[in-house]
Amino acid sequence: MIGKLTVAVAGCTGYAGGELLRLLLQHPLVSIGALTAGSSAGSKLGAHQPHLRPLIDRDVLDTTSDNLAGHDVVFMALPHGTSAPVAAELPEDCLVIDCGADFRLSDPAMWEKFYGTAHAGTWPYGLPELPEQRGVLAGARRIAVPGCYPTSATLALLPALVAGLVDGSDVVITAASGTSGAGKAAKPNLIGSELFGSASAYGVGGVHRHTPELLQNFRRLGAKAPSVSFTPVLVPMARGILAVVSAPIADDISVADVQAAYRRVTDDEPFLELLTEGQWPQTQHVVGCNAVHLQATIDRSAGRLVAVAALDNLTKGTAGGAIQSMNIASGLPETIGLTTIGVAP
Repeated sequence: MIGKLTVAVAGCTGYAGGELLRLLLQHPLVSIGALTAGSSAGSKLGAHQPHLRPLIDRDVLDTTSDNLAGHDVVFMALPHGTSAPVAAELPEDCLVIDCGADFRLSDPAMWEKFYGTAHAGTWPYGLPELPEQRGVLAGARRIAVPGCYPTSATLALLPALVAGLVDGSDVVITAASGTSGAGKAAKPNLIGSELFGSASAYGVGGVHRHTPELLQNFRRLGAKAPSVSFTPVLVPMARGILAVVSAPIADDISVADVQAAYRRVTDDEPFLELLTEGQWPQTQHVVGCNAVHLQATIDRSAGRLVAVAALDNLTKGTAGGAIQSMNIASGLPETIGLTTIGVAP
């Protein structure tokens, strides 16, 4: 039996950091060590995460390599572009898991185009459901957690791509997300009077930063020349993503073929669930859990596969996926400390 892993969380006062701590408190083989942040350093965690009652009296330290060193695992829930300098100073034998974007992309040119800074490098990608990815993550000391939108859309299309039902061309994604995906910092478009009763598209026209990550994932799933039109939509809920993904499909493929392909994948995946045929995913059913609910059919008049995925952007889309990857990298059961049971109502 392995002893408890000592874990530090950088960025502990944000939404992703808070979700990491909520899940880690329920992990039987984790001991929570240093909690760090930037401008919040010097305060108590309870001032920022009052729901984490066992940790409310813990001090929030500065995010420095000295404060993070000495732990078995360091989670970084930091703004994009800020993880790389900290990670570079941490020991090679420490498992560092970045919940930001710094190490997700393998193409430096695409990073520079969408993020506008120098590319810091590429780490093993923390989406275990990709073919053979568990072998890549096993024993890894550096892991890049996927973006929440790419997690939802990639898993929505994964069974169809693996089975060769679609080729990854002309993929159209519309994904509605709750406001926690924008982070905890105050923004005018996220205040109640602007948000309530309204839905709004943003990052329209192929400019959203998750676009190259989606293309990268579809290539990993066998698409030779993927193309994607991705439109995110902000909706008035705190957490969750509903991704609707469509792609051209041949006339001789039936709905039964689609259902069989999705069943083959989901039957072997602990966190993927194909719903009963005719039942469609809803974000309310995955709140607080690491499950992804899936459904797929064919729009015969348009000649397209339509797949829908629902997940909690803070859990499977960020913190839960990070802990799932930690478990694999550390030789622990993949599902330990994580649940597929949501919170209702």
